[in-house]
Amino acid sequence: MTDDRNIRQLPQQTEKPKRDRIGLVLYIFYTLLLVISALVLVKLVYFQLIWKPEPKIATALTPGIVKRTVEPVRGNIIDCDGRLLAMSYPVYDIHMDCTVMKADFAKMKNRDKAKMKEDEWLGKARELAEGLARLVPGTSADKMYGQIKEGRANGRKYLAIAKGVDRSTMLKIKGLPLFKEGANKGGMIVETRNIRKYPYGKLARRTIGFVRDNKGLPEEEIKGNPGLEGRYDAILHGKDGREYLRLSDRGRVRNYDSSYVRAIDGQDLRTTLNIDYQDVADRALHEQIDSMTTLNGACLVLMEVKTGAIRAMVNLSRDPHRAGNFEEITNFAIGRRFEPGSVFKTVTLLSVLSDGYVKSLDETLPTNHGWVKDTKMKQDIHIADWEREHKTREISVRDGFKISSNYVFGTLAVQNYAKNPRQYVEKVYSYGLGDSFDFDLEGLLTPNIPDPKNKNVWSNTTLGNMGFGYVTELTPLHILTFYNAIANKGRMVKPYLVEDIEKAGSVTDRRGPSVLNASICSKAIADTMTRALLSVTEEGTAKVLKKAKCTVAGKTGTSFGTFPGSGYTDASGRRKYQGTFVGYFPAEDPQYSVVCSVFSDPTYTNYRYQGGGIPAATVKTLVDYVYTNDPRFRTKLPRK
Repeated sequence: MTDDRNIRQLPQQTEKPKRDRIGLVLYIFYTLLLVISALVLVKLVYFQLIWKPEPKIATALTPGIVKRTVEPVRGNIIDCDGRLLAMSYPVYDIHMDCTVMKADFAKMKNRDKAKMKEDEWLGKARELAEGLARLVPGTSADKMYGQIKEGRANGRKYLAIAKGVDRSTMLKIKGLPLFKEGANKGGMIVETRNIRKYPYGKLARRTIGFVRDNKGLPEEEIKGNPGLEGRYDAILHGKDGREYLRLSDRGRVRNYDSSYVRAIDGQDLRTTLNIDYQDVADRALHEQIDSMTTLNGACLVLMEVKTGAIRAMVNLSRDPHRAGNFEEITNFAIGRRFEPGSVFKTVTLLSVLSDGYVKSLDETLPTNHGWVKDTKMKQDIHIADWEREHKTREISVRDGFKISSNYVFGTLAVQNYAKNPRQYVEKVYSYGLGDSFDFDLEGLLTPNIPDPKNKNVWSNTTLGNMGFGYVTELTPLHILTFYNAIANKGRMVKPYLVEDIEKAGSVTDRRGPSVLNASICSKAIADTMTRALLSVTEEGTAKVLKKAKCTVAGKTGTSFGTFPGSGYTDASGRRKYQGTFVGYFPAEDPQYSVVCSVFSDPTYTNYRYQGGGIPAATVKTLVDYVYTNDPRFRTKLPRK
């Protein structure tokens, strides 16, 4: 038994060395693979981080790759009826690779045939130059042919042929000899870019604004306030894309091995502007001021009473670079702050009515020969005439307003607010005349209102001057917003220019009306104010508007511009004038409010640019047009 077991165990003892040999072989093979893998990994790291090919070899074997920003199509700016005010459209820059086919001709074994082919190519190039001279203004056939021939001799691959041509011209150029044979034989290179176009030219250009990289505009026109183009640049511009180009036999083509980011086109801006009203307002203002050599500038704003939508905004200033013509350069409506003069008397009148100091427009004041009690002021310009003409020593509040008496409104301010001037100033702030507000254009200045707490500048004389429109500084837009609130029965809405933001005709962000103050006065007092303002245009300082096709309620104002360090006159005794008319129409059912201001240079002239002159006459032209053409007035007859 023992011998048999020993015999049966012998095979098991002989198999163990075989398994050891197989394991050893596998282990060696595994180790070898591991070493090879490590060597490959080290080599890869070396190639990636350390090794660099020789520059000449790298240039020869690797096509150049250029990263390029893909610009989106800029959104349009449109008026309230959808008419284009600013748009982007494609133009084409054409270049030429002068070296095409030259290497192929050089490889021909038959030298005579190669020369014949080269001469034939140059002959077509001459025909091309002659065609370009017909299609591209300022191009000479001989000069263009000379540039092509020289470029071919020097290996020029990117010769400028034409820049900024439209699609029609580009297609005609593409059909010229040589170019019609295609890029590989003719060498034509076409690049597309978008440029900005303003279909209505200079109309509302300071409001619409400018694209700062639009190289077609004079440098002086892109300085300052960029208008809607600047304020809403991110929305109009969209989002840039990105692509990588590599050099190939067909020129630069997109490298699809690299990441490509598609550009997102800009959105459209629908404005409140009505280009018809803008045109009429612009022409009316030009007609009044173009011949006035001492005027520096003027502005006009037309606004809807109920909503605050601005339908026209004209800003004209004298351009020294263009023979003194008036152009849309400076936005006076929001960027010019000045002493408003008599248009501020409405603020004083509204305050004394709201606070109950004056119960009726027929209340009277003693004329006092123009001396404002408790001050050193004598304002007898209108009062002396009143006393002489009416043979009386009294004047009603209505008559004082109608003739724009500084004495009456200086007296109303001092008589009622001298003991508590802060009450009067707070009224001014409650009317929105002390603060700025968020507007659709950059550059709206904050009004300057004196502070009664500052004893160095405040006195009863300050209060009296403030009562008739001095020592304060307002922009035309602030003045208009205040008067618009009276027309709107006390409800003060915020002026705005952007109705909504659109994408492919669909609204993505609706803007529209908003309220600054729900009530600056009661409806009854607003009606009383309208009667007072109507007396100005019917019997007072703005009688030119009595002949308008509808009733207009409003106020004139004239003030002297302040010279730094020299009061209201310069060292030579000259003055600057600022004349304003502001109001609304029709007076019985106000739909529109309007402000017009003119600003003079220092002058000796007796023409004072009063608010009842150029501003009121300009407003009349606009009122007549709007009342005749606006659909809401078609059922109404113009007054006789």
